Amino acid sequence: MRRQTGELRLILFPRMDFTECYGDTVSSVAAAARSGCRKRVRRLIKRGFSVDCRDNRGWNALHEAAAAGSKECVHEILSAVRETGSSRGCRAYVNSLTHEGESACYLAAQRGHLAVVRLLLKTHADINQLTNDLSCPLYAAVDGGYKEVVALLVSKGAEVNRTHTASCWTCLHQAVYKGHSEIVQILVKTCNLEALDDHKISPLFVAAQYGQQECLEILVNAGANVNTQAADLATPLLIASQEGHRACVDFLLDHGADPNLACSHDWPQLPIHAAAGFGHISILTRLIAVTDRVCDRGDGMVSPLYVAVDRHQSRSVKILLKEAYSPDAQDCTHILDVRSPLSFALSRSSNEPYSEPVRLLISAGATLSEEDWIYAVATDKPDLLQLILEHRWIPQPETLTSSCAVPQRQGKTVLKLQELRALLCVALNQVHFAACWLPLLLKAGLEPSLLLQTSMLEEADSEVLNYLLEFVNWSILPPPLKHILDQRQAERSWDPCPHLGSLPALSHICRLKVRSLLGSDALMRTSVVQQLPVPPPLQDFLQFKEIPQVSFTHSSPSPLMDRIEEYQNTHQHRHVL
Repeated sequence: MRRQTGELRLILFPRMDFTECYGDTVSSVAAAARSGCRKRVRRLIKRGFSVDCRDNRGWNALHEAAAAGSKECVHEILSAVRETGSSRGCRAYVNSLTHEGESACYLAAQRGHLAVVRLLLKTHADINQLTNDLSCPLYAAVDGGYKEVVALLVSKGAEVNRTHTASCWTCLHQAVYKGHSEIVQILVKTCNLEALDDHKISPLFVAAQYGQQECLEILVNAGANVNTQAADLATPLLIASQEGHRACVDFLLDHGADPNLACSHDWPQLPIHAAAGFGHISILTRLIAVTDRVCDRGDGMVSPLYVAVDRHQSRSVKILLKEAYSPDAQDCTHILDVRSPLSFALSRSSNEPYSEPVRLLISAGATLSEEDWIYAVATDKPDLLQLILEHRWIPQPETLTSSCAVPQRQGKTVLKLQELRALLCVALNQVHFAACWLPLLLKAGLEPSLLLQTSMLEEADSEVLNYLLEFVNWSILPPPLKHILDQRQAERSWDPCPHLGSLPALSHICRLKVRSLLGSDALMRTSVVQQLPVPPPLQDFLQFKEIPQVSFTHSSPSPLMDRIEEYQNTHQHRHVL
């Protein structure tokens, strides 16, 4: 049954042979006109061959002659039409259209055949005839860059401000886009310089967008508005900054372009944001010098740091910080749903905490919020916490004040009171990760007594708890904390080191005394111990280097973002300081 069906198909649809091709499908006169052979055209016409036979494109002999640029053939064909018909019929023939709506004048202008265009205009060709796609002879000549044809058409009264294409561009838009500066010089004398397309984009905007500096200069010198705004409020300065056209940016600024004009309906975007977001450093540097600094910290504004972080433009972040843009910027929760550049950078690179924007912001002294500490502490990977501690100094509690000043010590920014509070709050809510963060914090000079809290002693792993007690005098803990330890030991949830059940050794008491005199931060993070006249092993002992490192033994933790969300939903604020 299938075989019969297959045979039936072969009968109904025999194999077609497309190997033969036809070199010409036009009429004899049209073929002669295409080759530019005037004598042959004349001979064929005298023999009675038609000049108006159309091919499958709707082309006749005149279309072929005009497209080929053969003035002689055009003249011969038009003479024959005049001899055999009325003037009205001749005009209709001159303006006959192809299936695409192309006239002979359009085809000649499109190819830059000046003499043919001039001849056709003398025979009443419609200078403004539109094609099916809304082009015209002038637009075609502009697009091709044929200056002489454009000049002729303009001088003969061609409509220069009509819109063409689906985007409603004028001839001036197209000339600027193509960079035909000599044609632009012709058009600006008669065109509307502020003509707008369907997005309210002017020719000057097009010049800035595509880096057509010469055209831009012609337009500005002719009086075009340098601060024109598109439908989305973008300006020529913004688009030039976005596209990286430094020469255009310089020219616009030198001729009155406003770098502080808001360029977006959503938030006050400025050209500096575009330069920062696309990493155009030389333009960014120029704009920093002329942009109002209110965009850095002002309410309702957005620092360009946010845009640079969003697009991972480390060089932009670096230059902005170098030029004293604040690493904290303004809170943009209500505009961009982000609190600070650092929080934004951390959320954008939660799986790669060493991303360059994060490093740059931390080293520049960006304030660490509770949300930021979550990324550093609520994880089994200490990379970010190590990075923070490379640039932050943990002070002693008695030295802290609520001052907003950010002092420096040993080349590092000292943690402010609210930053240390946030750190302790997050840490004490993330005790199950203490094996990762506890050694780092203690070796960075955090006062261990700050961690002797109920939650720590109740929730810490046995190994973590032993490690913490090595840094304090465990024999004088407050009764409530001793009770927790006794209860955990009875429940066998804590296996204390043998020496933790007896009084501390005198050497340990002396070590704690030295630390209280020097301060745990100075003891752990400076060379003061190495300057003491004691043997190196004792120096190591004073810095608790003999205490074995704890290890993280939990099962594979959930994704970081899930842990952060869980923390934000369930954590308790712990007022330690």
